[in-house]
Amino acid sequence: MINLDIEPSSSHVPLICSPSGGEVASKESKFNYSTYGLEALGLKNLKRVYRNLSIPQLVERAIVQKEGKLASNGALVVETGKYTGRSPQDRFIVSEPSTRDQIDWNDFNLAISEEIFQRLYHRVQAYVQGRELYIFDGYVGAAPRYRLGVRVINELASQNLLAHQLFLRPTTAELAEHQADFTVIAVPGLQGEPEEDGIHSEAFIVIHLGQRIVLIGGSQYGGEIKKSIFSMMNYFMTKRAILPMHCAANLDRQGHSALFFGLSGTGKTTLSTEPHRSLIGDDEHGWSDSGIFNFEGGCYAKTIRLSKEHEPQIWSALRFGSLLENVILDPHNRIPDYDDGSLTENTRAAYPLDYIPNSSPHGIGGHPKTIIFLTADAFGVLPPIAKLTREQAMYHFLSGYTSKLAGTERGITTPEATFSACFGQCFFPLSPTVYDEMLGNRLRQHPDTQVYLVNTGWSGGPYGVGHRIAIKHTRAMVSAALDGQLEGVNYQPHSIFQVLVPQVVLGVPHKILEPENTWDDSEAYEQQAKELARRFRENFKHFSSTRPEIVAASPII
Repeated sequence: MINLDIEPSSSHVPLICSPSGGEVASKESKFNYSTYGLEALGLKNLKRVYRNLSIPQLVERAIVQKEGKLASNGALVVETGKYTGRSPQDRFIVSEPSTRDQIDWNDFNLAISEEIFQRLYHRVQAYVQGRELYIFDGYVGAAPRYRLGVRVINELASQNLLAHQLFLRPTTAELAEHQADFTVIAVPGLQGEPEEDGIHSEAFIVIHLGQRIVLIGGSQYGGEIKKSIFSMMNYFMTKRAILPMHCAANLDRQGHSALFFGLSGTGKTTLSTEPHRSLIGDDEHGWSDSGIFNFEGGCYAKTIRLSKEHEPQIWSALRFGSLLENVILDPHNRIPDYDDGSLTENTRAAYPLDYIPNSSPHGIGGHPKTIIFLTADAFGVLPPIAKLTREQAMYHFLSGYTSKLAGTERGITTPEATFSACFGQCFFPLSPTVYDEMLGNRLRQHPDTQVYLVNTGWSGGPYGVGHRIAIKHTRAMVSAALDGQLEGVNYQPHSIFQVLVPQVVLGVPHKILEPENTWDDSEAYEQQAKELARRFRENFKHFSSTRPEIVAASPII
């Protein structure tokens, strides 16, 4: 079995160091060879090991190894091959005694045996022999009290660059004392054998919660590294009474924080990154008794149709040190074409938080004043903004309705209506009701926190008929919610979904606030709304044992 409770060696002689403190261990150097603890993981007979190299060194290594190219803005651009999004059917959790009875085994949390895990691990050990490996040692959890050590081991310099930019980077002193609580080994060049290995394809993402280790093979998509760490945080944080959340967060100038929940592509990054508020983080946070804190140290933003006009901060963050995945470059001047989705609609950028000019330097905020649930409604029937009671908030958190947008997962080419509990069920190992009750407790403890449902999807008809709600109107509605402008307006309950629709929002045409008014045929709207309501109620049968007042928040048919 793998021993992850290893102590760092105290017998290292001086190492070759980069100017930034990155370390290189090589059999070819005049110093003693070190693997920085990799031998304890069974990773032996390695050609060379690089640890916490600087950004220029990682970019240089990636270019020398022909992993990618430099764009005109200085970003490193790579193609991830067949896998340009997460592959949910290739993600497994090891069924082992210490966690087996706690996991919510379902279509997202697929069980795999300890025996198969060990077989895959032995294949990884054999594969890395004679190869160069890159280590990133850092942290997750911006709050010092809850910080955990993470070690990411890569065969590709470009993936190690992604880890360096997405997780919390250590100081020189912290690196010297670093201990790994979580370990990820990512070797995309190793393809699994479905028949022999007992998996579904050549790709595999296997999470062993008991040993706190993740194996990734066959897929170069960087999101698998990021989300495997998030999945482990979503398990272990609950043991410390912290609500883990798939959300973005920011702060206003008075220090009031806001949360933005939503699946990929619904606008978390875009709406949370704006000049008048400080960005805490764009994707993963925890809510403790003291407030909220970012799990990460960087952003992993979608770039499809990115524009300088609508997303100036993200645009300016894409420079040297950033990593672009599957973005098409002009072959002559290497200017990125963010409108080109020929490889995938799920083009991505990884960059550190400090590339955003007004980001929070500490990644910490107080208890949220405002919570936004983002949904991209492909039916085109939900209001563009609505206020929720606490019970409605718990209902919609459990429902997690949205549309999977093209490219985010393999096989998704057009928006597809889906229900994903906690706005990210595929990342949560425990039952959604565990996280929902934790949210309800936080809302009871902080009754002044306002919760809104914001539709960033379609209006005037379903996908293919209606149109996507204008980003300028969505921004105006979100700003009104964050600034407290909606606390004094009149609301009208929606006749089917029961959510409270504001009668006026400054800067937003009155017509679009009531979605039925944007349709040419009111009967067609009602029929479509009732169909979505039916799907809500059908989906909520999974949570029929939850408290009656939450069930009562269901749409009315």
